[in-house]
Amino acid sequence: YNASEGFFAFQTDLEDPGLQLLPNVDVFYEFIPMDKLEAAQNGSYTRFLTLQEVQTDQPYALVISTSSGLWRYLIGDTIRFTQRNPHKIMITGRTKLFINTFGEELMIENAERALARACNLTGASVHEYTVAPVYMDGQKKGAHQWLIEFETVPPDPAVFKGILDRSLMDVNSDYHAKRLDTGTMDPPQITSMKKGSFYRWLAMNDKLGGQSKVPRLWSNRDYVEALLEINEKL
Repeated sequence: YNASEGFFAFQTDLEDPGLQLLPNVDVFYEFIPMDKLEAAQNGSYTRFLTLQEVQTDQPYALVISTSSGLWRYLIGDTIRFTQRNPHKIMITGRTKLFINTFGEELMIENAERALARACNLTGASVHEYTVAPVYMDGQKKGAHQWLIEFETVPPDPAVFKGILDRSLMDVNSDYHAKRLDTGTMDPPQITSMKKGSFYRWLAMNDKLGGQSKVPRLWSNRDYVEALLEINEKL
C-alpha cells in the first residue's frame, strides 16, 4: 500500500489478502469512523482513533501525520481492519465514494459485492453504473437510485432488484437496519441506461482517458441528474 505521501502496508502472506500496517516508517496513523467523517471534515469531531482503539470489520477513513510535515492529512482512502495483532487492513474504497444520507453507510465495497452477486445469479453483466440517494419527501421514504448500463440485461429486472437489495442487506448491517428495522428506506430503484450514456458524460466533462473513471457512489444527485438528461437525449 504505497502512495506519494508514504509507504503504509504490504502483504505478508499470499493466502491472506490483508495488508500488514507499518507502524515504524515515520507515519502516525489515526482513523475516523465513517459515520463521523462529515463531522470530522467540518471540525466538530476531532477525537480520532489510534491503532490501539480500532476494531476489526469497521469502516474507517485513514488520517496520517508524517515526519515530512503532513499533519492530520485525510488521504482519501477507506479501510477496514481484518485483524489487530499484527494490524492488517483491507483498502475498501475512497472517502468520496460513500453514501450515508439515511445512516446506511454504503461503501463501494458493499456496492461491488452486492452487484456482482445480482449479476452472477441472474446472468446479467454491467458495463457502467453509479448510485445516488433519492431523498425523503413528505411521507415518501428515501432510497438509492442505481443507474446501470448493462452489457447483458437481466431476464427479470424485478428479480435482479430483489437480489441486489437482499445482498446489500447481507453485506451492510446499517443498510439492513434502514431498510427493515427503522423502515426509513425503500428498495433500490434501478434505471437501465442506454448504451453510451456514461461515455457521453465523461466526454462532456473532459474525463476521457485512463486516469478518469465513472464515480460509483455519490452523496448528492447532481451527477445522476446530468446522466439522466443525457440518457433521455440518446
